[in-house]
Amino acid sequence: MNIPSELKYTKDHEWIKIEGDTATVGITDFAQGELGDIVYVEVDTLDETLDVEEVFGTVEAVKTVSDLFLPLSGEIIEFNESLEDEPEKVNTDPYGDGWMIKLKISDTSELDNLLSAEDYKDLISG
Repeated sequence: MNIPSELKYTKDHEWIKIEGDTATVGITDFAQGELGDIVYVEVDTLDETLDVEEVFGTVEAVKTVSDLFLPLSGEIIEFNESLEDEPEKVNTDPYGDGWMIKLKISDTSELDNLLSAEDYKDLISG
């Protein structure tokens, strides 16, 4: 199980990479493994400002559809458009080419609510 230590995580199995006031967001290796083969990623909230834990999109696998929850409040400034043609990148490289959105963070105090890699490991092994 790949859980990069430099990232932050949510209880909903999203990962967050912080760069200044921008966050890159995707789903974890654990989440993509639980979902199985991902066939579609939908994000129709581009250029919208959402609050923490609001649904920003969905990921569709062969057997199920799951909501994607925003880990931090902010404006969705970019969607990984390569996922439109190659949603399987989420399965093959969830922390790299399989990223989903970039977010302009509006409330940095919310970073304190995210899980460390160690905390996330405890959550999924629980």
